[in-house]
Amino acid sequence: MAGILYLCATPIGNLKDISFRVLEILKSVDIVAAEDTRNSIKLFNHFEINTPLTSYHEYNKVEKAVKLIEMLKSGQNIALITDAGTPGISDPGEVLVRMCHEEGITVTSLPGPVACIDALILSGFSTRRFVFEGFLPREKKERAEILAEIGKETRTVILYEAPHHLKGTLEDLRALGDERNIALCRELTKKYEEISRKTIGEAIEYYKDNEPRGEYVLVIEGLDKAALKEEEQKKWEEMTIEEHMAIYEGKGMDNKEAMKMVAKDRGVSKRDIYNYLHKN
Repeated sequence: MAGILYLCATPIGNLKDISFRVLEILKSVDIVAAEDTRNSIKLFNHFEINTPLTSYHEYNKVEKAVKLIEMLKSGQNIALITDAGTPGISDPGEVLVRMCHEEGITVTSLPGPVACIDALILSGFSTRRFVFEGFLPREKKERAEILAEIGKETRTVILYEAPHHLKGTLEDLRALGDERNIALCRELTKKYEEISRKTIGEAIEYYKDNEPRGEYVLVIEGLDKAALKEEEQKKWEEMTIEEHMAIYEGKGMDNKEAMKMVAKDRGVSKRDIYNYLHKN
């Protein structure tokens, strides 16, 4: 009979946030797979956990997952932990979970701290609809594409960022507009926890004179739908109808379908567009 993979959430700062159930599982499984055993040993020493540790991280996530799967198939139970928070969120745990499902191995989660959710509820921004982007990619083209999407996002957006990259990321976020609201959440659950709400422009100015400290979760307020619609409307009005038509025809639409889309964008009837095009 195959073993079980336990996804164990560990504290993101305050050790008292660990659950009794997680402690019980960490002490009872055959082995614990950790993102960084050097970090996890501190947790183990504090709670007197003597279970063997093995490393499972971004650079061995596939080959090590194969070995862990074999151990699970042999009947061993394994706990997976990350450096802080819930495994599988912006870490390689998702690869192991997927492979377990493919092999028919039982996976269960022991819920607990998640930095992105903690920051979201502390930000004061809307929690009804949100999107988690994790760390922005470093590759320029992909990064620019995601920033462009965030720029039009009406949902609350959550990002992770390291202190040594924060200033550069804020400069990149300037493309969203200096007046866009952002909550900078640092040292969550720790003694010096700080939730700072500013505009992106204010945050850039603040960190010119203040060095970023600690890991950050950035929560960006989504655009107001009415404001976004007004902005898009202005964009369309600044171009001619012929230019507007060319955008959709360039995407392979026929003349009729392009007129329909142009009319929708401009908030007018299709007949208005037809009459304009055939009078000029």
